[in-house]
Amino acid sequence: MSRIVAQNVSPVRDCVPLYDRRQVVEVSSPTFAELLKNVGDIAGAGDDETPVHQVLTMDPPPQHSIPFVLSFTNLTYSVRVRRKVAFPANSGRQNSARETSPTSTKVLLNDISGEARDGELLAVLGASGSGKSTLIDALANRIAKESLKGAMRLNGEQLYSKLLKVISAYVMQDDLLYPMLTVEETLMFSAEFRLPRTLSKSKKKARVQALIDQLGLRNAAKTVIGNEGHRGVSGGERRRVSIGIDIIHDPIILFLDEPTSGLDSTSAFMMIKVLQRIAQSGSIVIMSIHQPSYRILGLLDRLIFLSRGQTVFSGSPLNLPQFFADFGHPIPENENRTEFALDLIRELEGSPGGTKTLVDFNRTWQNTKRNSEATTARYDLSLKEAISASISRGKLVPGATNDAANPTAMVPTFANPIWTEMAVLSKRSITNSWRMPEIFAVRFGAVMVTGFILATMFWRLDNSPKGIRERLGFFAFAMSTTYYTCADALPVFIQERYIFMRETAYNAYRRSSYCLSHALVSIPSLIFLALSFAALTFWAVGLDGGVSGFLFYFAVILASFWAGNSFVTFLSGIVPHVMLGYTIVVAILAYFLLFSGFFMNRDRIPSYWIWFHYLSLVKYPYEAVLQNEFGDPTKCFIRGVQLFDNSPLGDVPNPLKEKLLGSISQTLNLRITSSTCVTTGVDILVQQGITQLNKWNCLWVTIAWGFFFRILFYFSLLLGSKNKRR
Repeated sequence: MSRIVAQNVSPVRDCVPLYDRRQVVEVSSPTFAELLKNVGDIAGAGDDETPVHQVLTMDPPPQHSIPFVLSFTNLTYSVRVRRKVAFPANSGRQNSARETSPTSTKVLLNDISGEARDGELLAVLGASGSGKSTLIDALANRIAKESLKGAMRLNGEQLYSKLLKVISAYVMQDDLLYPMLTVEETLMFSAEFRLPRTLSKSKKKARVQALIDQLGLRNAAKTVIGNEGHRGVSGGERRRVSIGIDIIHDPIILFLDEPTSGLDSTSAFMMIKVLQRIAQSGSIVIMSIHQPSYRILGLLDRLIFLSRGQTVFSGSPLNLPQFFADFGHPIPENENRTEFALDLIRELEGSPGGTKTLVDFNRTWQNTKRNSEATTARYDLSLKEAISASISRGKLVPGATNDAANPTAMVPTFANPIWTEMAVLSKRSITNSWRMPEIFAVRFGAVMVTGFILATMFWRLDNSPKGIRERLGFFAFAMSTTYYTCADALPVFIQERYIFMRETAYNAYRRSSYCLSHALVSIPSLIFLALSFAALTFWAVGLDGGVSGFLFYFAVILASFWAGNSFVTFLSGIVPHVMLGYTIVVAILAYFLLFSGFFMNRDRIPSYWIWFHYLSLVKYPYEAVLQNEFGDPTKCFIRGVQLFDNSPLGDVPNPLKEKLLGSISQTLNLRITSSTCVTTGVDILVQQGITQLNKWNCLWVTIAWGFFFRILFYFSLLLGSKNKRR
């Protein structure tokens, strides 16, 4: 018998399931979206984590059922593992060869079959290493197609990857959230991604508020998520937020990997209760769970017990006592059935024959049960008809088309256009960063301290030969510093990597949108840093060019920050760990400086290393600022006796230097006096080997390097974030 019960201690009432444990009922449940529209708060709710709610009036449910049945048959998945090479001291040749075999095959899933029904909770149980998470990944299309054998069907039709992405959601075991966003903001950003722009802002907010009530998060709505350094919501609340961001668009299928992991018994029960309501609202909910309590077991509709990748039981929890009684191990009264089953499975796994007898018995028992009663769920509608009807009821993304000829085309691949995704991503990133000002403050402090040291160290350089050498050192250090200070961009994406992978795995937004917004968000801070550094050093050092020279100097500094930030961002897309990334960044930037042309002119670099000179990111801004400083052919840097300043004759008295100039003049037949200009800025550029590109071309090349590394970053995301097992 199906029933509707109104409770005053839960967010919503229990809904009519599409199936009970024995038969298919003919009354359909309201969708989750409909439930959300009929939830309200009771005034004066207490301060408990789960607020008190009441159920508002609701229209009677439609009379025609729209069930979905996800069936999977013969799922098999194996991986190659490397064996440790061992050389036993006392063993035969044959045994030694066996133990030193380089690879072996490990079967993680072995011929798994079952079904999950609309309106029910399907739980996958087993000990650690039994294959629970692997089965969830297989059903959620997180295993490469060529590696997974078997078939998955929804309402009897093959379920393609593209369609599965838009009608399902996957909640990972770890709660991957932005720490400085509040619960309400986190869900609102998810709504901006998942719900189309055709839905008004007010309706999106209303949906978020209803979801907060549904998840029991009203008291925590304005609290930040938090992390190790910032206190935030509790573990149970974080878990419900993780679920909320994936069900905001009301998916047909919801996958969860260990949703109760790390929660106390009460929080775990509340979590499964929320999932039960989501299932009863018209969704297929499939989850892995380690060891459910007695109360949680009462909420589950179907169980699959796994042992080393094989099914040892599949069916209703109500059938567990009869199953183990028939197997010869009856469950004692007043004992948790799942605990007894898991203990027995572990005991069998440690026996010589393993769980083979239980696997064989389950297969026989299931066949007998199928012959005695109709256990396979029936569905009244084809997949096309069911999805079409669900869309018309608002089950999927609002605004989806109703193309009955092609179920994949009924829902868009992405809910929003690229510019909307970029705007939401940028707003989220700025909001999260704005609440952690210490990160930017440290970077700004590093730039300003470096600029202050350079400004005071190279204060008011003159136009003498020593001033030339000091200018060259200042430019080389300043340009390389702009790249080193960009290293703080490295942990940004590494920390966000798994959030990005989770969100893009089910088409929350495009990878290109993330790359573009990531670049746009970084530009304002780069402009501020470049302007501060340029203003602090340009006039203090006494660089040439006036206002126009300062503007070009600022442009080169900004281009250097841009190229350095893009380079480090690209590295963050390919390195897995922050410390490894820092090691690579520091080493490569040192090589860039070495081959920039400061320590050795281009014509003196060995031919087998000259290619690195042209790849050096420091080369082009270094040459650009040198040309900005020494590009004026009328400005003289060495006159008369200054010619001897960089030679062993630099310490001799000036009268003797003048006599030497006279001798040189007679020899060269060229009059050289103390005021004669011997070396101009152009001569210095020639001496430094800067003759190939003018300063504007060097600026454009530096900017182009930044765009090039952003493109490489995009491809690293495209190729390296598939989030699938091989």
